[in-house]
Amino acid sequence: MKVVIIGGVAGGATAAARLRRLDEKMQIIILERSGFISYANCGLPYYIGGAIQEKRALTLQTPQSFWKRFRIEARVHNEAVAIDPVQKIVRVSRLDDGTEYEESYDKLILSPGARAIRLPVPGAEDERIMTLRTVEDTFRIRDYLESYPVQRAVVIGGGFIGLEAAENLMERGVATTLIQLDDQVLPPLDYDMACQLHAYLRGKGLDLRLKTAVSGFRPEGDSLAVLAGGEEAVRADLVLMAVGVTPDTALAASAGLALNPRGAIIVNDRMETSQQDIYAVGDAVEIRNFVTGAPALIPLAGPANKQGRIAADQICGRTSVYRGAQGSSVIKVFEMTAAATGLNEKAAQAAGIAYDRVVTYSASHATYYPGATDMTIKTLYEPESGRILGAQIVGFDGVDKRIDVMAAAIRAGMTAQDLEELDLAYAPPYSSAKDPVNMAGFVIGNVRSGLVRQYHWQEVADLQRDGSVTLLDVRTPGEYANGHIAGAVNIPLDELRERLGELDRGKPVYVNCFSGLRSYIACRILTQDGFDCRNLSGGYRFYAYVAQDQEFDPTPTHPCGIKI
Repeated sequence: MKVVIIGGVAGGATAAARLRRLDEKMQIIILERSGFISYANCGLPYYIGGAIQEKRALTLQTPQSFWKRFRIEARVHNEAVAIDPVQKIVRVSRLDDGTEYEESYDKLILSPGARAIRLPVPGAEDERIMTLRTVEDTFRIRDYLESYPVQRAVVIGGGFIGLEAAENLMERGVATTLIQLDDQVLPPLDYDMACQLHAYLRGKGLDLRLKTAVSGFRPEGDSLAVLAGGEEAVRADLVLMAVGVTPDTALAASAGLALNPRGAIIVNDRMETSQQDIYAVGDAVEIRNFVTGAPALIPLAGPANKQGRIAADQICGRTSVYRGAQGSSVIKVFEMTAAATGLNEKAAQAAGIAYDRVVTYSASHATYYPGATDMTIKTLYEPESGRILGAQIVGFDGVDKRIDVMAAAIRAGMTAQDLEELDLAYAPPYSSAKDPVNMAGFVIGNVRSGLVRQYHWQEVADLQRDGSVTLLDVRTPGEYANGHIAGAVNIPLDELRERLGELDRGKPVYVNCFSGLRSYIACRILTQDGFDCRNLSGGYRFYAYVAQDQEFDPTPTHPCGIKI
């Protein structure tokens, strides 16, 4: 059997290696239009910043090593330009000399990936405006930085590539502006979770401009003027456009493969396309969202690798299927980490799924052991069953560990009660006896059982205008003096029992503290004394980042408000 694979990065290279492990006699050919195969897209920004020094570190395999190890022929600078599904022939262009040839196949795997979007605005063709998608892009950007006196850069787009590029440009000492069309960076996060990231990035020196549209570029001397938002133009020596990607499926369309309205290749759970003996994997395919069951585009390396493996299994007669992805992701931005898995609020609302959420605040490990850092966890769950639908975490140490536990919980269909019961490893340098994941389960359990009712930051503005409620802050007087919700009265938790007479029993009491822990205890006191009480989810610290655009405080803090 002869298998031709178009595209030799994540999905294509994985499929090729899997095919060889399953069939030693099969002829396998990879056609890759770039000069590299099996490279790490996710590592490209770190070569620009210098965290990765060696060019060869970006490529996991070369055509020579692939042949030596697997006897797979990987042809770089060979672009597939047409497919004849009836004759089972691929027409290929040798990019080095422009000649063409035909390659037959028995089975074909498409792994064309996605291409970077360029804004269709005046001046966008300037050579100082670059995208970052391939190894060649990375080398071009780093060479430019090392050849010209780049002092100012503009990054357009606040997704993974945009944030990582901005970080790495700043690590090189380049003053950087990041322009984002939406009101937040990092779309997998909800707006409220992204606000902590906004404050942190501004604190690191990034000129972050949200809700700003780029309308064009104009040369000004040796630099570019970036026209954005009707404001004064932003000057830049280099512009990196990172506004997203779109499935690279022109070849698939010309071959008659079925595409969805967004141009992605439609496949079944065996990665088979609408044309017999043609499979497709990776960023160019429409898959199923594991949580909602709806069609989705999830251009991430993990799903691409799994899909490549499944396509190879199918070709070799093995029964494996792809059950969908939940979009698990993580990003490092300077010292901070942000991660997400499953549904956020936007996705749950779009899918029409009933949900509720809790925002918890935990230390990365036991606070009495040195080095503990803050961690904010937002967990979405199904109110009736308690099934976990999604999680988002922003913090420092230990974020990746907890998001992976949440991802596994979602995959296994676990509920909040299951989170409570998870037996997770504990030692003071690594966690607490009640791990942050356990704590999320405990809080959801309290809400679902009616032990406590909660309110969210979005409701505060209406409550401030409603004289029929009492806003109660149970932090210390010093904490209260440093910032509080307007209109809130201050009765410290440890004095609350003795001062209940100061509260109007005829009014519902909306309580807050720093993190939600002390206010939960206050709600238990109040509820058992006949008050109608609600607890602010995420506490004052979360509210302040979202509603008051508070500056980021890097000092680790105990949930009770004590600086560590």
